[in-house]
Amino acid sequence: MSTTTPPVVDGGPPEGNTTDGRGQREGAIRAGVLAALGRPAQLYRIAVVSLWGDHYRVNVITGEDPTSVRIPHSYFLAADGRGNIIESTPKITRQY
Repeated sequence: MSTTTPPVVDGGPPEGNTTDGRGQREGAIRAGVLAALGRPAQLYRIAVVSLWGDHYRVNVITGEDPTSVRIPHSYFLAADGRGNIIESTPKITRQY
């Protein structure tokens, strides 16, 4: 019997787990990207990868399931300690 895993939008820890400062910052970055970009159709996940210091790679992943995902938007950005986006390359513009 196969199972289907629902899409992960926030990528945060499972309920009941405590979130450290880094997890809260990455959650704020996800929220900031969605607020600036808008919500794409079939949003699967927003992946936030810490690179060094306050610099991150953010990929907006869309698709109905893991076999059909694509990355229509990808950003290299810097964020402050609270997760507020300071700068982004390319600039995040409203698309949706």
